Amino acid sequence: MAKATAKTRQTDVVIVGGGLAGLTAGIGLQREGLDVVVLEKDKRLGGRAQSWTDETTGDPVHIGPHIFLTEYPNMFKLLDLLGTRGDIVWEDEHFIVLADGSERLVQEQYPLPAPFHFAPTMMADPRARTRDKLSNLAVTLYAMQMDERDVMRLDGMNAYAFLRRMGVTKAYIDQFWSFACMAIMNVPIEVCSAGALMRFFQKFIGYDTFSFGFPDGGLGDLFAPAAKQEIERAGGEVRLRTEVSRLRVEGERVVGVELADGTTIEAKHTVAAVPPQVLRNLGPRQWMGEYEWYRELVHFHPCPYVSVFLWFDEKITDLRMWARTHSPDDLNCDFYDLSNIHTGWRERPSVICSNIIYCHRTDGMTDEEIVRHTVAEIAETHPAASMDHLEHYVVNRIPMAIHCPYPGTEKRRPVTDPGVEGLVLAGDFVRTELPSSMESAVCSGWMAAEKILEQRGHKKQLHVEHRDLDGLTGLISRTAKLFPTKGAQRIIHGMRRTLDETPLLTRPADPVNK
Repeated sequence: MAKATAKTRQTDVVIVGGGLAGLTAGIGLQREGLDVVVLEKDKRLGGRAQSWTDETTGDPVHIGPHIFLTEYPNMFKLLDLLGTRGDIVWEDEHFIVLADGSERLVQEQYPLPAPFHFAPTMMADPRARTRDKLSNLAVTLYAMQMDERDVMRLDGMNAYAFLRRMGVTKAYIDQFWSFACMAIMNVPIEVCSAGALMRFFQKFIGYDTFSFGFPDGGLGDLFAPAAKQEIERAGGEVRLRTEVSRLRVEGERVVGVELADGTTIEAKHTVAAVPPQVLRNLGPRQWMGEYEWYRELVHFHPCPYVSVFLWFDEKITDLRMWARTHSPDDLNCDFYDLSNIHTGWRERPSVICSNIIYCHRTDGMTDEEIVRHTVAEIAETHPAASMDHLEHYVVNRIPMAIHCPYPGTEKRRPVTDPGVEGLVLAGDFVRTELPSSMESAVCSGWMAAEKILEQRGHKKQLHVEHRDLDGLTGLISRTAKLFPTKGAQRIIHGMRRTLDETPLLTRPADPVNK
């Protein structure tokens, strides 16, 4: 592709954002013979899944601990292409360990058809009465027959109110649902979209096996270097430290981007693979009056978190991962001992990282205060942990994990083709019918590449459809689709007569975090 002037670069596709979504789109398009330019404003690729080397220890550090799930087919397709899928370490000893003070609660899966694979562990849990456990039955039956239309019907309700209306006891919400919501959806249950939470819950109970995996090394190292090489090997270009100031629009068409240094890149297609709060500052002001999807971006709020990395001088635990049972007074949610995860680290002292999710409660805390609080929470379960044995620490304050799945946000997730000629969207917030996650980001990247190929007259499916649900869950799900009016829809219709929809939130609900 010709370069018109020193200040203008011409290409088939310009991709704004070098995270998972942008790199996936770039690989998908480059492999189909298109000229691609990927622009990343940071000094490294990876976006919200990047990693780097700690200067003091020489160890890989993630921006924050991330997990893989066994049902990540789009992510696995990308890693297969890059040759790095084998660099995932799977938790094969148990499902998860919950820490309740000094007590360890080991959660197991059993070789039973979904959704019964978790039933023995749930029924044996000593923290809840049988009545509380059985109160989850109705919402489980509901989830087994729901589809995407039901997700949208539930989206206006907050998850706590929905669960209570479905008969789930407050005790079981506090025990299971509050933890699941904070750990997976990244917000307190009182401000989470019921539709978003139930979409995840259906997947959780829908597959016979459901396992966690961890990167064997830096998370970004799994995909960023190899993706860059793949794009450049095919003749594409990947630029770092390159900030886009605005989309270039001529008439009703996006024709490229203008960079912060004043240069321009002209392109037949532009992929915006940036978070919604960034995207809404790239388009022209008149779009606020012309496009509903663009106006709706204001409703997407970034969910901040803090990630703490701790280097101890001795072995603290033999666990790869554990999580604290939910309490509003807790700081951390989940913990990972990298010395038990990374290949060749088993004999090393513990290197523990943690996630402080929806971290408004850390406002005003110094890094040292966060570290002391984190070490104290680790010591409740693993008494060997103490500040006296701490050699080094890193505190990452991350402005965004995902967008906060507040009530109303599922309906507002934009589609890949927003109706602006020359523009395609990618990112975990795009409507993929998946929870916002690495899997959603990669899926959106494949979908963005598909849309551009289709616009060029070459229709080809690149994204991977998630497989049907297993066991009884799958049977009920498939049966429900045969009926024009499902039981789930009748339940929601009845609920709407008695339950007001939760008002849309424009900021975090401060009382929830205190």
